[in-house]
Amino acid sequence: MSSQDIVTSFERSSYSSGGQGTECVEVAHTADGGRAVRDSKDPAAGLQFYGPGHWAAFIDGVKAGTFGG
Repeated sequence: MSSQDIVTSFERSSYSSGGQGTECVEVAHTADGGRAVRDSKDPAAGLQFYGPGHWAAFIDGVKAGTFGG
């Protein structure tokens, strides 16, 4: 289980242009080395938490081209 103690501020994706209709996320570090993720357009809607292993697998997949368009 991942820690839900957020230890950094949320940072918006560098791909966020701030325009209307832009779908972006914000990410913060958690105490266990995982990440908390939220919708930048509606931060109060809730958070998703990912443990360090799951976050690393996601990043590896993005780098490998497994995720994305």
